[in-house]
Amino acid sequence: MVENSLSRVVQNLIEEDPSIEDSLERGYANFSGVARVLKPKAEGLLGKKVTIEGMITAVKRAQVKYVPGQDFRKIVAQSIISLRTDVAKMSLEKTRKNLEKARLVSADYPEAFFQVLEGATTLTLITDQRIFSEVQVVFKDVEKLEEKLNLAAIIVQSPTGIVGTSGCIVAFYNPIARARINIEETVSCYNETVIVLKMEDAARAFSVLSDLVSSARKAADKK
Repeated sequence: MVENSLSRVVQNLIEEDPSIEDSLERGYANFSGVARVLKPKAEGLLGKKVTIEGMITAVKRAQVKYVPGQDFRKIVAQSIISLRTDVAKMSLEKTRKNLEKARLVSADYPEAFFQVLEGATTLTLITDQRIFSEVQVVFKDVEKLEEKLNLAAIIVQSPTGIVGTSGCIVAFYNPIARARINIEETVSCYNETVIVLKMEDAARAFSVLSDLVSSARKAADKK
């Protein structure tokens, strides 16, 4: 059946991965590399083995439909990137008592960098390192899941349109991932995206994001 043909399956897999679509659309993708990445998924969907040659042919024939819209480019171009060094984090079990303590201690430092991330079962506090010892005192009787010092936070401030525009946040994450930089934590708050990473990676991450915004601005100027 046509629906189950290799070409159709590869087309669908490519459409499900914007980063692959983008690389193919820009012409810098390696066909054999993309084929090797998609081959296990294609075989799983087809229920049979396929040749790498067949995969490469299917990738070459795929129609690239992903083109970032003007709104997307405009938001990236108008984003402002800042870097905050000397950040620390603490992860705890999410309990009512820990939540109350976190909210109270964050209110005590309104001028400090202080983020409270709530997961389903865990709670992470990201703070200025200069107040971290005081935060530790508040939670001295609480078991810590993790504590880390010497972190940095990249803060991306974007136009409010980012809230309703798809793909923007991923656009900021992708260059960091391609640079093989690990993201320790991340949080999105309205039009701000906060990316926490090791201090030693901060300058490189800041550079790749600055290049992203700079390229978007140059493209906008050509319009």
